[in-house]
Amino acid sequence: MCGVLARLSRNPTVVAWAPVVLLPPLLILDGALSANDDKPGVTALGVVAAYVGCLPLVFRAKWGFFKLAPLLTAGVVLVLFALEPGNTVVLIPMVALVQLAMERDRRYTLLAGISVIPCVVISVLPFADDTSELVSVVLRNVAFCLLALAIGDVIRSQREAMARAVAAREEETRRKLGEERLRIAREVHDVVAHAMVAINVQSGVAAHLIDSDPEQARSALREIKAASGEALRDLRGTLGVLRGDDDAAPLGPGSGLGDLDELAGALRAAGVDVRLEVDGALGPVPAAVHAAGYRIVQESLTNVLRHARASRAEVVVAREGGDVRVEVTDDGIGGGALDGSGNGLRGMAERAAALDGALESGPAPGGGWAVRARLPLGSAS
Repeated sequence: MCGVLARLSRNPTVVAWAPVVLLPPLLILDGALSANDDKPGVTALGVVAAYVGCLPLVFRAKWGFFKLAPLLTAGVVLVLFALEPGNTVVLIPMVALVQLAMERDRRYTLLAGISVIPCVVISVLPFADDTSELVSVVLRNVAFCLLALAIGDVIRSQREAMARAVAAREEETRRKLGEERLRIAREVHDVVAHAMVAINVQSGVAAHLIDSDPEQARSALREIKAASGEALRDLRGTLGVLRGDDDAAPLGPGSGLGDLDELAGALRAAGVDVRLEVDGALGPVPAAVHAAGYRIVQESLTNVLRHARASRAEVVVAREGGDVRVEVTDDGIGGGALDGSGNGLRGMAERAAALDGALESGPAPGGGWAVRARLPLGSAS
């Protein structure tokens, strides 16, 4: 039953005709209860007048107040003349005024409220016995009409507030989705760039040595296999968030500062002497700092292979107060873009900034390139 009523309430035709069906019986009943020696009671003319007087309400959603007001005023006069009900006749304009205030802005509603006064005076003037009664009836009916406008305005305000809340939630959802897409794109960039550079270097070594030193070439191919396998695992973990709810979750945590040995090993296999120094007293580190630190080191070492043409690199991870310090230096000619504006360097800086940290990159004092990051531990908790 409730479902049927809900569907009917959303049907514009049902909503438009509902007052025309429901109000006349109330007017007729009121007219019957008001019958006395001076009021003969309900007649056929009164019944017809009740329905005809309510008929303009069908157009209340399509017509403005100033087009509907003359018809409603005439309808009220007709009902009062033929049926002589009591106070229920004011329901006719009230229904229209509630709808008007729900659909129009507040300025239009205020103009309608002012225009209600002459309409009420015209409606009741022929039926008032004296001036005091006219004033009383006009004030009472104007108050009812203004109440209807206030109810409609409250409903409209609540709808607008709900619409703004929904729009704000949708905007927040879009913002979070955009941030998540950016994070995934950054992860994919870091994983793929590192793997492709390592594979490119190792494949070059294999191609160069395949005739003169087959064993070394096979070792390079094994490194390619290991690097590609690691990249595939990282990609599965990174893209796992895009799976549906029914898909299996990624197995195991993402890469962190504890996995730097593998990164260093891949670079050593490519011919770069990597010295890794991780503070043994690092202590518990939030997952966000683990992930950001790992990706910063990964991108820095990728740049060493891609741009720096370095023979040596040094990675230092240490705890300094409430921060984790990550530093990667090499003896090459530069990292990322030489002006520090490459996409990789920008991505590293964004990772640090997301944790309220900071990242600097530039030429090292003794030659080569240096990347230094500070990742606060408290902001990632």
